[in-house]
Order: sequence, then C-alpha cells, then structure tokens
Amino acid sequence: MSNAGFSFSKRDLWLLAVLTLSWGINWPIMKIGVSEMAPMTFRMICMSAGMPIMWAVVRSQRAPLTIPREHWREFAWLVTTNMLIWFILVMYGVKLLESGRAAILGYTMPVWAAVIGIVIFRDRPSPRLALGVIAAAIGVGFLLAGEFSAIRGSPLGTMLMLIAAVVWGLGTHLMRRRKQPTNVLTITFWAQAIVLLVCSLIALLFERDQWHWPPSPAGSAAIAYNAVVIFGFSQAIWFRIASSLPPVASGLSVMLIPVTGLFSGMLMLGESPRWQDWTALVCILAAMAAVLLPSASRRS
Repeated sequence: MSNAGFSFSKRDLWLLAVLTLSWGINWPIMKIGVSEMAPMTFRMICMSAGMPIMWAVVRSQRAPLTIPREHWREFAWLVTTNMLIWFILVMYGVKLLESGRAAILGYTMPVWAAVIGIVIFRDRPSPRLALGVIAAAIGVGFLLAGEFSAIRGSPLGTMLMLIAAVVWGLGTHLMRRRKQPTNVLTITFWAQAIVLLVCSLIALLFERDQWHWPPSPAGSAAIAYNAVVIFGFSQAIWFRIASSLPPVASGLSVMLIPVTGLFSGMLMLGESPRWQDWTALVCILAAMAAVLLPSASRRS
C-alpha cells in the first residue's frame, strides 16, 4: 500500500472539504438531537426524511437500483461494518459523551485501520502513510489528554465509540477491496434503507415510551440537517472517497472532521479551546498533508 497508487482530483478535494464541514458540524448537532429524543428515534426520523432525497440523487445519476444476488453477502458485510454498527453505537456514544469527545474517539479509526491492514490484510504502509498515522495518533493523543478525566467518567460511552471506530476501520478495508461492481450510490441507498429498518425496530421495541411530538425548534433543525445534508448527500460522498483511496489514507483524509466537530461544539455549546486542541490541529493537518499532498514523483 503506497502513496503512489492513488491521487485526489480537484473534484474529490472539494467533496472532501464538503464532507469535513458537514460531518464535523454534525457532532454537536447530533448532541442536540439526542438530548431531546432517544438515540434510535432521532436516527429513525432523520433517515426516514433523508431517504427520498437519496432516492432522487440515485435516479438523477441514473444509477441502477438493483444489486446482483451473487453480491448480497458481500453487500451485507459492507452495510454492517460501514454503517449499521457505526450508526447505532455512535448515537448512544454521543448521548453519553460530549460531542467533541465522541468525535475524537470515533476518528481514531485511521489508527485502527492501519493495525487491521497490517495484521489481517498484510499491508505494508509507505513511509509517508506511516508518518501520517503517527501524526494522527499524536494529534488524537493531545485531544484525549485534556478530556481523559471526563472520558474516564463515562466508560460505556468511551467503549461504544472505540468499538465503532474499530469496526469502521474494518469497513473501509472491505469497501476498498470489494469485488462487486455495484455503483457507489446504489450501495449507499440500500445500505441506508437497511440501517433505517434496523434503527426503526430498535426504536419501536425499546424507545416507544419516550416518543413525543413535535420536537423543539432546535430538535427540528437537527432533524432537517441530518435528513438533507448527512443522509441526502454526505454518506454517498464518503463511500466515493472510501472507494478511491486505500483504507488508511481515506481515514487520514477525513481527520479534520473531529477537529471541526470539537471547535463547532465549542461555538454551539459554549466550550473554549485549550492549547492541546491547537497542538492537535497541527498534528492532524500534518497527517492529512502526508496523504493528500503529491509526492515528488507524482508531481513530476
């Protein structure tokens, strides 16, 4: 697995910027949503409202709506590791932790993806990719340093977010290495449909006594943002990036998201940055540069 084997087009860089901003801002927005509604209820409502938008995107791009039967098993693994486990565990993790802490823990994913690649898939990261992983790990370490006492006070939330990050790391490998030729938009559409079904069943079985309507203006805004931005467009953007880059590289490319989540949470929820946050930002930018900036051979 080397840096020479992939590159970002200008369009991909713009998509990455959109994804970073949309997913980063969504961490405090999700916190607002789950503070008012039960986690799976909030997820169910958002995804239900977002599915028609995703369907319209698929049809506008004339992507097929069928997945060949021989690829169903692989598709099930893609859904489980890239969306299902992540979506469920993250909602309960955000419920138990502050949004910035949850984002930090969730985006330890590139480090886990690197470990999974080396141990399971026998990958050999290039020096630049290895440097990026190290820089990302140091950055996350600085962010965690200032939050450790608070995170230690919520061990269940911490465990949920770390499990979600490990499974997502595996999912990036499976997405990149998939054998089926199914369009990314088609995978996104049916993956969201399956996750919506599972989340709805959980909400119906375990959260029904917590249902109330209508939500507050803040809760309504959180639903609208997730429905239109996250489930209408952002998830499809991520699958495109995960399909274009090696797993560790795709993870490092979105490492600015937890920083965006941390600082947007400070703005929305009244927290203030510390020196650890700024130091982590420098480390994470270095990790992204190791992946995204062209090497001398690629420039030539």
